[in-house]
Amino acid sequence: MRTILAVAILPLILLSMAPAIAKAEAEPPTRRLEKANVLPLALDDRYQFRKVQQFLNEPKYNKPTQDAMVAFERQRVNYGVVTSVDRLEVRGHYYAFYWRGPRQSGPVTLRFEYRQANLGSYVQAKEVAYDRPKGTVETKVQVIGDDYLQDGRVIAWRALLIADGKIVGLTQSYLWD
Repeated sequence: MRTILAVAILPLILLSMAPAIAKAEAEPPTRRLEKANVLPLALDDRYQFRKVQQFLNEPKYNKPTQDAMVAFERQRVNYGVVTSVDRLEVRGHYYAFYWRGPRQSGPVTLRFEYRQANLGSYVQAKEVAYDRPKGTVETKVQVIGDDYLQDGRVIAWRALLIADGKIVGLTQSYLWD
């Protein structure tokens, strides 16, 4: 009786997980740019950054906390870390940008430009391209592992929404000039 029930319930569980699995696979890859070209500024109110989340995973800056959300975020980022090499690979900065565009928009690219402590004023960039974004989009960008260990902390950053070769949305850290 139990096996019949388990066999009957298994397809329902898999069907309920299908939207989450499809969403996880649909996230486009982040690509690193060799050189960030300068684009014209044409801000459009239809493109908006709604929220930015930042997280620095660096044990020497972590203070003991009673806040469950902060503790959970640390555990989430370090999940599956076993060896000291694994610990070095997940150290660094984690960013999540929540943004939206117009309902009938074409291709949109989020470009993340940043400066690191050991590189001075040199600007690096990463891009994530979307064919036709719908609703509020979450874009995750990471500066971790060797990029973080060799070049240091991210000291200033800005995120751009690019459509038709123009900057249509912008958010930045306070230290970006």
